[in-house]
Amino acid sequence: MNTLGLLRLAALRLVGERAATPADAAAWLGCAQGQDLPGVLESIALRTASGSVDEVRAAFDEGRLVRSWPMRGTLHVVAAEDLAWMLPLGTPRPLAAAAQRRGGLGLDDATIERAGEVAVEVLTGGGRRTRAELIACWAEAGLDLASSRGYHTLAVLCQRGLLVQGPFAGPKEQAFVLLDEWVPGPRRLDRDEALAEWARRFFRSHGPADRKDFSRWTGIPAADVTTAIEGARDDLVETDGRLHDPATRDRLAAADDPGAELLLPGFDEFVLGYADRSQVLDPEHADRICPGNNGIFRPTIVRHGQVVGTWAWKGTGKKRRVEREPF
Repeated sequence: MNTLGLLRLAALRLVGERAATPADAAAWLGCAQGQDLPGVLESIALRTASGSVDEVRAAFDEGRLVRSWPMRGTLHVVAAEDLAWMLPLGTPRPLAAAAQRRGGLGLDDATIERAGEVAVEVLTGGGRRTRAELIACWAEAGLDLASSRGYHTLAVLCQRGLLVQGPFAGPKEQAFVLLDEWVPGPRRLDRDEALAEWARRFFRSHGPADRKDFSRWTGIPAADVTTAIEGARDDLVETDGRLHDPATRDRLAAADDPGAELLLPGFDEFVLGYADRSQVLDPEHADRICPGNNGIFRPTIVRHGQVVGTWAWKGTGKKRRVEREPF
């Protein structure tokens, strides 16, 4: 029985009371790692009362959830109203790193600026374009932004707060829209207030966790980490050097069978939300969930607060089944 792991499952809304809606689940988490779109849809669904992936997709289409690059230069899903105050905190470092990489991609700042102007021209007034469609629009404007150059440009424009991935444009892809049009009433916070809110969200939903976990999760400078934690400290409690919501233990106590088996998507926050995964995953099995440390995380089996194996879908249609690979 892994007590720390069980407390985190309760904090993450994976056991016990779930969130009422997908937007509530995303707001509770703060950010949910989102480069694997099917996986993050399932991760959010697991935290809602209905457990419905269709409900999560509908929340994107209704403008309640969005996907962007709010921190660490990595795709995440966030509650739509929260993105505006997150971007100024989590994007300065990734944007600076992106600027340094542009030369190697054959890009310059003028090209990025022109790409933004074209995007505004084709999207203003409720326009929607997939990645391929935007790249085609840029090509018509004389900009060669295919392949990795296109991905780089889209990420930068999203990190700058111009674009965001919102409604679905088919079963497996989202359309890009103008952030200011898609989220006309964002929540605005001053910098220190926003930092404190970010720390409050993280430790409430991921705790018990420590400073290293929050620092690694956000990727923000050390001084900002300190400001954030001190700003949120009055709303948290500390146990054995880790911060958490005062209600986390009660949530765990109220959960029915919290040690029961859970099948989590590969990039779920239970595994990726912390600096030290060994607290819930035996290090000798780390290569089983991320072979060769290649950045691709396999879905995990969790029991009693501990990762105990991996799983995958096998077969199709009525023959589709879960195949478990226990450690």
